[in-house]
Parts: sequence; structure tokens; C-alpha cells
Amino acid sequence: MATEASAITERYTRPAEADHTDLSITDSYLTQMLWRFLKPYRWQILGVLALMFAASGLTLLLPYLIRQAVDGPITSGDLSGLLPLGVVYVLAIFGIFGLQFGYVYWLQTIGQNALVNIRQDLFEHIIRQDLAYFHQTPVGKIVARMSNDIEALTELMSTSIIMVISNLITLGGIVIVMFLLNWRLAMVSLAIIPVMLGASLFFRVHIRGVASQFHRIIAAYQAFLNEHFNGMLVVQLFGQQRRVRDNFQTILDDYYNAHLGLRDMWMVYSAVLQILMTIGMALVLWGGGRGALAGWATLGTLIAFIDYVRRSFTPIQELSMQYAQIQTAFSAGERIARMLSVQPTVRPPAEPTSIEDFDQSIDFDSVSFSYKPDSPVLREINLHIEPGQRVAVVGATGAGKTTLVKLLARYYDVVEGAIRVGGVDVRDLATADLRRYVSVVPQDPYCFNGTIADNLRLFVEDVTGEQMREAAAITCADRFIDRLPGGYDFELLPGGANLSQGQRQLLALTRALIHSPESILVLDEATSSIDTETEALIQQGLERVLAERTSVIIAHRLSTVRDADRILVMRQGQIIEDGSHDELLAAGGVYASLYQRQFENPAAVIDELIA
Repeated sequence: MATEASAITERYTRPAEADHTDLSITDSYLTQMLWRFLKPYRWQILGVLALMFAASGLTLLLPYLIRQAVDGPITSGDLSGLLPLGVVYVLAIFGIFGLQFGYVYWLQTIGQNALVNIRQDLFEHIIRQDLAYFHQTPVGKIVARMSNDIEALTELMSTSIIMVISNLITLGGIVIVMFLLNWRLAMVSLAIIPVMLGASLFFRVHIRGVASQFHRIIAAYQAFLNEHFNGMLVVQLFGQQRRVRDNFQTILDDYYNAHLGLRDMWMVYSAVLQILMTIGMALVLWGGGRGALAGWATLGTLIAFIDYVRRSFTPIQELSMQYAQIQTAFSAGERIARMLSVQPTVRPPAEPTSIEDFDQSIDFDSVSFSYKPDSPVLREINLHIEPGQRVAVVGATGAGKTTLVKLLARYYDVVEGAIRVGGVDVRDLATADLRRYVSVVPQDPYCFNGTIADNLRLFVEDVTGEQMREAAAITCADRFIDRLPGGYDFELLPGGANLSQGQRQLLALTRALIHSPESILVLDEATSSIDTETEALIQQGLERVLAERTSVIIAHRLSTVRDADRILVMRQGQIIEDGSHDELLAAGGVYASLYQRQFENPAAVIDELIA
């Protein structure tokens, strides 16, 4: 049986707060969820069911024809009556094959169409989530939902559901026909059914639990690969290959044990069913033999019952084979249902407010915020930024700089107070409008697979080449783009790995200028080493982009700090100093002390000021 997952695996499958792990997901709930996607095809499904019933009816006809032949022409010795029965038998077989092909093809088409809708809905649901969700949920977990769990549902809706419905119809038909032919013999033949149902219910719970654990480990596997392939540079620089290899082996061991547990559980279940079916056949032979001797069952009826019981073995065996797959699919469906139940904490307003004349002003009114209760990150922030001002924010790690700009862009909602841009609370603005009013350039901008042009236009075809070139000229990004092979058609590696960090930031500036030309600009400057030429381009590009534009910059260069209209010095979630470079030097406070000490130990001062 499967062992509990190791601590390494648990780390990569830890539930996010937003994943609603305490939500009760029942089979009824999952069925309703799946029906929501199947409902548009309900008339086609009725057609499929009609074909299934027809195929089942022809299947049930075959043993009855044998009974008629044995009790009629064969017993009486009039073999001429066998020909019409034989013709009907052959036609029934051809009819079964044709009907089975029809309903399998039809239902698989319906299932695939429904799964396309599930994938689309899940993807759209994920991209509607706020930033907090992606901070709390490992990427590998999201990928596992979109890949492995959807594939499990694909197997359910394209194959398993066909076999289950078809076999259930066949089994139900066999039971009805057996009672119509001879209720006494039917009672004997079906005596084993309650025991089989009890065994199925017993194994159902255990198989579902093992299947759920198995898929959690698959999610851990994908999250581990995603994290360490993205961080391979750090792994190699610090010689962590052995540790990573050992951790990966631990996850593989958990995968192996969980897979064996799932296999063992299914094998035991299948063996129990096989034993019970053998007992059932023995009961038919015993009861039918006694009935034939006592005169309440004919030889033809006994042969027909043997055939019916034998035919019932196939659907029962197939149901047992599909049982593990069904439980795996329902386990996957449960995880998808939990993900679909997550609602963003940052929600668009019911009646958005529009800004007719956006002046790029910013106001923080008594803003407090915490990621976790009783752990405040920002405390009573009061701040007014005039239109066109360039504001630099400095402070030690954990001072609240990044949180300040995240709240401005409404990645999170404030706990207390209000933030306004252009005089309107950001919570009253439609998300699309807010993104036009506040544009964020992160410290390490992301680049998608595709060309430079694709990343500048963000795959929006309305953006023309002239717009891109004009924006790149303003930000000075054209200086390095024109030197690349192919220029704007230069293909980028995932994440823009074949560009420097400074070049990616120039692209991000250009992108912001193209898509939000009149917005407030929020910039997190790059802290890593940037070559002198690129740094000069960035500074020149910033001067052009920030001209007559309100900007908030998390500053990592003293040159940016000096050139800012205002400097905010933050400590422990509060603004402790506010003024221009000259004003803060004259005040002789924290900023002045750090600035004066730069001549003694520049590196230490920079670390203390902007870490």
C-alpha cells in the first residue's frame, strides 16, 4: 500500500490558503460540475443513450435465441426451425457492432468538446485570480491541474463513461430478462450481487484516497522540476546538484510507492470480484440443475442463464478495470472543482467609475496592510503625490516598499484606508482601466516566447511597427534592438534568457509606453550588475519616459534618488522621511546620515539604504 508522502513531497504539494482545501466536494457535486459542461450536448447524449439501449437489447437477444433453439427445434428434432433463428442471430451481431461504433464515436466527440470547454473555463478562471493566488499556489500545482487532472477527466469522459454506461445498461437488462424468464433461477443467480456491491463500496473509499495521494505526488514532481530547472543557475553556482538529485530521488520514491499502492489496491479488488463471479457461476449451475430436475426450469432456460451470467462477467470485469480509473478521474475532478471554487480576493467593482480627465495624482489615506493577521506590513500611510512628480522610495528589506506599489496597482486590497489615482479610489475602477492608469515595470520583467516585436505588442495585432519603433526610440531600446540579428524579429528564449536584465527592462519600459502611454509609471529598478552602456541607456530612456509623467520608483541607484523630485524613506511599514535630496540632507536625518557615510563605505551604505 502507498506510504505517506515525504516531507520533500509535502513541500511541493502544500495547499495554498486560496485552494479551499476544507471545501467538501461530494460525488454529487462533481457530477453536477461535469453536467454543467455536458448540458449543451444533452440532445446528442440522449441519442447516444438510445444507441446504447438498442445495442444492449440486441446483446440480450442472443441468449434468448439460444434458449428458443434448444427448447424448440433441437428438443423437438425439427431442425428446419433453426435457420430463421440463426439468421436473426447473425443480424443481431452485426447490429451490435454497428450500434457500438456509432455510440462510441458520438460520445467521444461529445466528451472532447466538453473537455475543451473545461480547459478554457479553468484557464480563464486562473488568469482572473489576483496576485495573492499566484504567490500562494506553486506553478507546478497549476500546471498539474491543467495537464494531468484534465487528462484524467479526458479518459473518464472519452472512454470510461462509455464503458460504464454501456455495461450498466447491459447488466440491468440481463437482470430484467432473467427475472422475466425464470424468477427462481434469477434469485439464485443474483444472490452474489449484494456481496459484490459491498466489496465495491469498501474498495471505493480506499482507491479514491490512494489515487488522490498519487496525483498529489505527480503535482509535486512537476513543481520540483519547474522550480529547479528555472533555478538551475543557482543550483550549479552553489554546487547543490547532489542535494537536488537526492530530493528528486525522494519524490520518485514517493511516486513509486504511491503507484504500487494504487496497483495493489486495484489487484486485490479485481481478485475479489473474480472469486465472487466464480461463486456466482457455481450457484447458477447448482440452482439450474436442481430446477431442471424438479421441472421448474427447462434445459434451454438453464443454458440461457449460463450465457447471461457469463455475459454479465464481461461488464462486471470491465467495470472493475475502470473503477480505479474512475476514482482517479473523480479525484482529479475534485482538485479541479476546488480550483474552480477559488474566488479572487481582489474583485472588480459592481459599477465601475470612469475618470474623464486623468491628472495622474496619487493619494494614500491612512493606508494599512498586512499579508497575515497581526503582522502589519504598512501602518497608517498618508501620502499625496502631485501630477508629474517623480518619487523615489528607499528603505531596507521588509520596510514595505514593494507592498506600497503593489497596493497602488491593486494587486492586493488595503486592509484599512483608501488609495486614489486621479481622485478615484482604485477599488472603484475597472481592472482594465486601472491598468491603463497605472503601469508597472517589475525589477526583472518577463519575456514570452516569440520575437522582440511579439513581446512589445504583447501579441496585440493592432500595435503597428511604427508605434513600436517610436516607443523604442524614446526609451533608447532601439539602440540594442537594431544590433540584434533580425532586429525586431529576433527570437527570444523562454523568459528572455538571451537578453541581459537591463535589456529586458528597456523592453518593459517600451512595452509600458506602447500600451499605457498616459499612465502613472511604477518602476522597480534592477539591482544586479548592469554593464555601463546598458545602464546609461536605461537612465537616458527613463529621463525621456518619465518626463511630465507621475512616477513611483523603488530606487536602487543613488543617481535615481538624487534626481527624484521627492524621496520617501521607509522603515517598518512607515514613511519616516519625505523630501527632496537637498531637503533630506539639510534635515540631517536617516537619509543624510547614510548619504554622508557613502564616502567612507559606499557598498555598505547602498546595502543599508536600498536593500
